Amino acid sequence: MDPKAYEQMAAVEDVHWWFVARRQILSQVIRSLSLSPGAQILDVGCGSGGNLPMLKHHGSVKAMEYGEEARQLATARQVAEVLPAHLPNQIPFSGETFDLVVMLDVLEHLDQDTASLQALKARLKPEGWLLLTVPAYPFLWSQHDVVNHHKRRYTRFQLRQVVQQAGYRIHYISFFNTILFPIVLIVRFLNKVLRRQGGDDLTLPSPWINGILSQIFGCERRFLPRFRFPFGVSLVLLAQPLA
Repeated sequence: MDPKAYEQMAAVEDVHWWFVARRQILSQVIRSLSLSPGAQILDVGCGSGGNLPMLKHHGSVKAMEYGEEARQLATARQVAEVLPAHLPNQIPFSGETFDLVVMLDVLEHLDQDTASLQALKARLKPEGWLLLTVPAYPFLWSQHDVVNHHKRRYTRFQLRQVVQQAGYRIHYISFFNTILFPIVLIVRFLNKVLRRQGGDDLTLPSPWINGILSQIFGCERRFLPRFRFPFGVSLVLLAQPLA
């Protein structure tokens, strides 16, 4: 990602409705795994570190990040050790294994998505968990994807295929950010029809709108991971390595 994008993300990710609600949802998903106290967690592609405090509530956290600027921002949070990395061939913490490996909106940035997931299997304990989120539906491609250097958006079938080919058994896969999906779809459709570039989706709205959107998106934590949404802006997946 562009260094300016990391700076912008770091400036808003503690308060922006999308980040706040997504952390609430993912925290609930992690709680459903019933990890042991002190579970070892690896955040792959931690960006500027906005998810590290949330992950810290579920265990002992380490992180890896390719971008130097993002790595510095994440390290400044003083929550976890953050080491340089490049998937699929440069994975730090050699010899260590983890109870949970999270890749939160990372896979879509990688040239080699299947190979990267295969490489991460060596960092998972035999009964460890992989938690993935990715942007959904290629037809939702927008300026936000361009600015953030995405390689692709995934259908549910495509994500399932990539994860299975990498050697994992999928336990749960669902769309999320479902309630706001119609609004996102309309906005992106209008931007294409009117040939407007649109924004990068990181602009912080007014406090009351930000609060409302956070409440709407965040309420999906009441349903995940017990329920599978049939559509949404993003996908979430839980898997374990095959023996």
